[in-house]
Formats: sequence, structure tokens, C-alpha cells
Amino acid sequence: MLSIPELIKKKRDGGQLSDEDIRLFIRAVVDQTIQEGQIGAMLMAIWQKGMVNTEITTLTREMMSSGEVMSWPDQWKGLVVDKHSTGGVGDKVSLVLSPALAACGCKVPMISGRGLAHTGGTLDKLESIPGYNIQQSPDQIRDVLDSVGCCIVGQTETLVPADRILYALRDATSTVDSLPLITGSIVSKKGAESLSALVLDVKFGRAALYNDLQSARELAAMLVRAGNSVGVTTAAVLSRMDGTIGRCVGNSLEVIESLETLKGNGPEDLMELVTTLGGLLLKMTGIASSLSEGRKKISEAVIGGAALSKFNAMMVAQGVTMETARSLCSAHTDYYSVLRKSEHQVELPAPAGGVVLDVDGLVLAQVLHKLGAGRSKAGEPVNHSVGAELLVSLGQSVRKGEAWIRLYYEDPALTPEQIDRLQEALTVRQHNQQAGDGRSLVAEVMLPD
Repeated sequence: MLSIPELIKKKRDGGQLSDEDIRLFIRAVVDQTIQEGQIGAMLMAIWQKGMVNTEITTLTREMMSSGEVMSWPDQWKGLVVDKHSTGGVGDKVSLVLSPALAACGCKVPMISGRGLAHTGGTLDKLESIPGYNIQQSPDQIRDVLDSVGCCIVGQTETLVPADRILYALRDATSTVDSLPLITGSIVSKKGAESLSALVLDVKFGRAALYNDLQSARELAAMLVRAGNSVGVTTAAVLSRMDGTIGRCVGNSLEVIESLETLKGNGPEDLMELVTTLGGLLLKMTGIASSLSEGRKKISEAVIGGAALSKFNAMMVAQGVTMETARSLCSAHTDYYSVLRKSEHQVELPAPAGGVVLDVDGLVLAQVLHKLGAGRSKAGEPVNHSVGAELLVSLGQSVRKGEAWIRLYYEDPALTPEQIDRLQEALTVRQHNQQAGDGRSLVAEVMLPD
């Protein structure tokens, strides 16, 4: 058996780690019998030299089994599903998709994350709802799934402890963008949920981890292969991430837009992602015979109100009072009687008139991040009330001076430079040019191997 320094040297020099090598490394990470500097050195060696498929599969499996692996009742066999997104701007898909899947008969133990840098986190959005408790034990998760069918929670202490340690050090060692390490991190957590089916929303574009479709396709293929290799039927959707998903960005505002979507008033781009991802999962579990039938079932669950009922029940099961949940889910509610509203709002005028061709989602997210909507380091607080609402959509005509965006902020206030950046994020054309990229966010669907 090789020592830890020998393992690092082997990978540094381009060698292939054996199953036993990887097992030894992960065990040392969890048992804390390895120095932090040695973990960092191994992460950098993997980042530089990469891993072949067999190494990635073993890494994923060893991380997955480094802690507790969830178990479910026999009658749920084939019905336990989840989705993962590689992160975007205004990505509130989980808040609509989870209850819609539950309404269609699935069990959805969605273990989500917090926002970091310019991307938002599902847990931060839900924590803007007073009383919502993202910390649930495995037994509590089982109880919520039994009574409601879906839950959205944070990673438990006992689930994939190897990932928690490695993830923190990947950030510190600039190895976050390593494909094998991304794959191991994402798929090990989903594998530990003992899923029947998993769908991955792999985004590309200027506001995504990867700018181009080919890089995203490479990651998606690796994730699909790893998921299937650890026994989870896995598919992926490649979707564009240049602007925003829906019209709202920011934690409280995204909860409001999600609730409006669950009341049948959702924007087309958000519903496209919800129905495509959900439709795929229904097809993979056999609840639907085709993707089109699956999309129809998900759409009906949202428009018909069944998904809203599930969201209401999920909130109550995770600590929200019945009165608060009922108020948020009622047809005509003042959302700000429950959710925090920012002290200040300001609308920016369109600097020119014409047809809206583009809104740069990355710029918008970066400005909101500086205003307190996001965090730069794990553990930092976020201001749930900070956000923005687009008052225009692609292809729409806007007059010069007409308001195109409403910003919600507290302290700090917007600087003149931030206002200039936002104004430059809006692209309009005088003549009738085609807006966007055909409007559809979904570029490709990658089915299980």
C-alpha cells in the first residue's frame, strides 16, 4: 500500500490511481489522518492531470459511501428522484419542480446548496420564508417524504462528509473547476440519496460555469456516466444561461416569482425548464411513457394547483406556520406581509428606445452580489430582500426613458458605477432584429447511457 506522499506523486506524475489508492485517500480525508496541505496537493494534481473514467467512478463511489447512505421504504422503489443545476441567475426551478414532481407521485429528497459568488442558492431563497428549517435529520426527511412527497433541505452532517472537506479546500486551492472533482462532488451527494433517477441541468453561457456548449457537454457526459455507474439512472439537459431565468433575481423576489408560477402565472422560460426536467424524470421512472407526456403531466400539476398544495404542505412540514404558508399560497396575498421587503427601490430608465435584444445576467448578478444578495465566502450572511425585477422581456419594445428594471436594496446603496454597468447590461436595437436565441433555454437533452 502506497503512503499519502507516494499517492500524490503518482497522480502528479500522470499516473492512474487504483481503486485502493482512491479508497485510502478518501478514508484519510474523512478520518483526518492526512494533512490539509496533502489534500490540497492531491486536488491540484487531479486538477492538472485529470482522471480517467474508472478513477472518476471510484472517486464518486468512495465519496458517496464516506458517510450515511439514505434508505427508503420498499414501496417507494423506482419513485425517488432529484435534480441538480450547475448554477445560474434567477434559477428558482427547484421551488416549482419539487412540488410538481411530488404531485405526480414521485418522492423528492432534494438536498440543495447555498449561493456562492454570482450564483444563487436554493437554501438561501427558502430561508427568506420565516420559519423554514433547512436542517432536517434523515428520519425527518423520511417523514416529510412520507406525508408530503417532497422536501428541500441542506446536506446533513452524516451525508458525504468527504465532500464537505474537499469542497472547502477546492475553493481555497483554486481547483473548483476540475471536471473529475465537480463530478465526484455532485454525483456522490445524489448517490447517497439512493435515487432511482436523477436529471442534471448543465448550464452554458456567459453567466454559467462554462461559457460554451462543448465544455458543458463534456461535463454533462461525465456526470451522466458517473451517475449511471453508481446505480442512479441519470440524464442531463444542456440549457442556456446568458440572461436571467424568469424576471426576478434575489432571494425573497425569487420566492414570490416561484409562488406566482405555482399559481399558474409563471414566465415561459422558467416553465420550459420545469416541464423539461420534470418530464424527463417522469419518463425515467415510468410514470410517463414519453418526454412529451411527462411535460404535460408536470404542466398540469403546476397550472391545476396540485403543486401549490404540495409546496404549502412542504413549508408546514419544515417549520413554517400554517397561517404563514396559507397566506403565501392564497390567490390574492400581500407577499410583503410575510417576506422582508427592502427599504429602497429604484427604477432605471432605458437609455435608448427599441426592441430588447439582451439583458446580461452576469452583470446583474454581480451588482446584486455587491449589494448583499450573495456571499463571497461560505458562512457569510445574505440580505434576503436585495434583488431586481426585470420590467421588460426579450423581444419587447421599450421607449427611451421607460423603466426597464426595478432594484431592491438597503445598505450599501447603488454607486454611480454600478448604475452605469446595469445600463450597459441592457441591449436594445432601433430596427426589428431577432431577439435572443430563439427564446428556448433548452439546447440539448442527454439521455441515460
